[in-house]
Amino acid sequence: MKLTLHEVAKVVGAKNTVAEFDDVPLRQAEFDSRKIAVGDLFVPLKGARDGHEFIETAFANGAVATLSEKEIEGYPYVLVDDCLVAFQMLAQYYLDKLGVDVIAVTGSNGKTTTKDMIAAILSTTYKTYKTQGNYNNEIGLPYTALHMPDDTEKIVLEMGQDHMGDIELLSKIAKPHISVVTLIGEAHLEFFGSRDKIAKGKMQITEGMNSDGILIVPDDPIIEDYLPDNMMVIRFGDNEEISVQDLQEEKDSLTFRTSILSLPIYLPVPGKYNATNAVVAACVGKLLAVEEEDIVDALANLELTGNRTQWKKAANGADILSDVYNANPTAMKLILETFSTIPASETGKKIAVLADMKELGSESVQMHTGMMSSLSPNAIDHLVFYGEDIADLATLASQAFPANQVAYFKKTATEDQFEDMLVYIKNILQPADQILLKGSNSMNLAKVVEELEQIR
Repeated sequence: MKLTLHEVAKVVGAKNTVAEFDDVPLRQAEFDSRKIAVGDLFVPLKGARDGHEFIETAFANGAVATLSEKEIEGYPYVLVDDCLVAFQMLAQYYLDKLGVDVIAVTGSNGKTTTKDMIAAILSTTYKTYKTQGNYNNEIGLPYTALHMPDDTEKIVLEMGQDHMGDIELLSKIAKPHISVVTLIGEAHLEFFGSRDKIAKGKMQITEGMNSDGILIVPDDPIIEDYLPDNMMVIRFGDNEEISVQDLQEEKDSLTFRTSILSLPIYLPVPGKYNATNAVVAACVGKLLAVEEEDIVDALANLELTGNRTQWKKAANGADILSDVYNANPTAMKLILETFSTIPASETGKKIAVLADMKELGSESVQMHTGMMSSLSPNAIDHLVFYGEDIADLATLASQAFPANQVAYFKKTATEDQFEDMLVYIKNILQPADQILLKGSNSMNLAKVVEELEQIR
């Protein structure tokens, strides 16, 4: 990180005089005192505990300075009104200082996968950095910016949204050159109230963009009122220039073409929605002058952030389609569509384990029962439901599926049948089977996947 203590003080408008402290170069900015190394700047943020409580620990671990919202003695510090705001100001300044080209990605589904695809493509031609893990909020995005290597040319920043204004803040920090909105779904409907407001929040990604910016968005009419008229807008979808063509789906891969490339694309992940993510990523690559061969090669060798759609093996030989990082109605329908079209083995059955989708608000039960249109006894042999809001869907499924092929396990404030469900799944899963697991992260289906990988 090419910043010094005095430079930081100037950027954040320090309320104290820092000239009495040496103008030392800073190695990194860290908000976790346990990660502090020699030469770091400590950023004491307020979470479950106030980071100011760990200032002494940070210096003991090697910090050379700290931000602080209160006067302290014995250590070099920069006094500010709000450490988080100062952290964000530093990130904005640092992106400007390095002159790095920012590509921003948001969306109700597919943003992490699309971010990974864009970064893989750009890495063939440029020094590229990307959001690590799920560091996509008001803390994670500044952290990512301040941790990029000094020689970074392109940075791909994922932007998450829990409440209105989140994306606007992140966009104004990052000032993207190219922004991508993957899809407008129902994620966090509990906090937004309607899909239109979700669209409005996502489209605030343009707030930090200049008139020479480029916006890539789906052909969804819900965003029409929020499209800017002062920058280039590229649409993708079945009837748009950016589209998926000649798609061939296999159990664990896709092959397809798109009008923006002359070469076919091979993608080592399932789900036709990932083909859409890939053509969007390819579009970004083309806009930034990446050669076609490099785009295709990057996608063919793609490695995705963990816990997204991924085939794994149970210890007994069964195939596991794990998609347990998060869930909303759009994402669940898409993965059920993919799972339903994959041929089963001659001797095996297809099992779907579906858990509650969180943060859907007052319409949660209704949105869960809406999944019934994606469940067919002709495509899926056995259903396992887990949660509270999903109970009515389990009832509907039990009426449509043959007897003894639907099981429901509770997870309420007073009762959790997780262990019973786990035992049940282990008992019915046979070596030739395929099993899909989908639910919100808090439903802990990742533990089920881990257990299945160990069973004998």
